[in-house]
Amino acid sequence: MLLRRPKVRIETERMTLRLPQHSDYRAWSGLRAESRGFLQPWEPTWSRDHLTRKAFTNRVLWAERTYKADTGLPAFMINRETGELVGAITLDNIRRGPAQAGTIGYWTGARYARQGYMKEAIAALVHHAFTHMRLSRIEAACLPENVASRGALEKAGFKYEGVAQAYLQINGRWRNHVLYSALHPDRRGPTSIGLA
Repeated sequence: MLLRRPKVRIETERMTLRLPQHSDYRAWSGLRAESRGFLQPWEPTWSRDHLTRKAFTNRVLWAERTYKADTGLPAFMINRETGELVGAITLDNIRRGPAQAGTIGYWTGARYARQGYMKEAIAALVHHAFTHMRLSRIEAACLPENVASRGALEKAGFKYEGVAQAYLQINGRWRNHVLYSALHPDRRGPTSIGLA
């Protein structure tokens, strides 16, 4: 049985990061549709039903299950001043036990690109993961030519670790990715965190 966890809200300078809600469908499908050409070179191939309400409902249910199970934290990035959806960031594949690690992935709408939103979201989610979720390591991967993504990671304190060959299928092809990580600043503490 899954324990009931309080709803998460992470506040940044300009945004609130929170779980997606069913009422976000129009904003999400509109932003994804208008940003299709901007996003598709960097993402797995979209399914035929990618922008449908049913697919979005499944996404919301997955987000709730993932968060309740403590295996991920999928968050929508909401501009507090305008209430607009800016993009999304997900901390996923959380491994407890000796690893205490997770992986982040993210996207932003084309009209919000290069305005510092993603660096802000990455930094806030990593801080939350280290201070509230007691993780020790956050990993990220992106295409080598994705200069904007690499820049956002580096500005948020991630360090380059190397290249993973044929790491993910992106836009219909297996692609190499550059790997980054952020480590909790104090890794000298007890290694038993999260083992109870």
